[in-house]
Amino acid sequence: MIGHQGGPGSILNSQSGPGSSEIIQCRSDMNPASVGPGNLAVPMTPLAGENFQPASNIPTVATMAPQTPASQLIDVPSPALQNIVSTVNLGVALDLKKIALHARNAEYNPKRFAAVIMRIREPRTTALIFSSGKMVCTGAKSEEASRLAARKYARIVQKLGFNAKFTEFK
Repeated sequence: MIGHQGGPGSILNSQSGPGSSEIIQCRSDMNPASVGPGNLAVPMTPLAGENFQPASNIPTVATMAPQTPASQLIDVPSPALQNIVSTVNLGVALDLKKIALHARNAEYNPKRFAAVIMRIREPRTTALIFSSGKMVCTGAKSEEASRLAARKYARIVQKLGFNAKFTEFK
């Protein structure tokens, strides 16, 4: 049984024998590894009041920075757009089951997602068509390609008998 008796920095060790107890005194200038086997081995950290000097053989941040002349700088390519997302309001309520049954490359699983997922090849895009008449077009490489794809999806919906209007393109 180890208790905290005998003042700060001292530990009462009653396991050394029956009826005997010894006090182990830890001094701040002692290395815990030198206290002895079976005793506390707590790593010592520098105290705030002590003057701590870092090792001189460890390079500092200033010496680790690479010194490259301006002629060796690498040209970083500018970012290129990969996925333009646009939204369109077709302005009419849609029967998603009818769209899924009669349109090509369309899938509709209402248990999984509440929209028809339709794809076209050129421009290679995917549209999410909701029963409210809202549509989300994804995958285009430019705003013009996204507008063209959204118009194609709207035209497909019109050919299926819905009075869809291409409005609020964003």
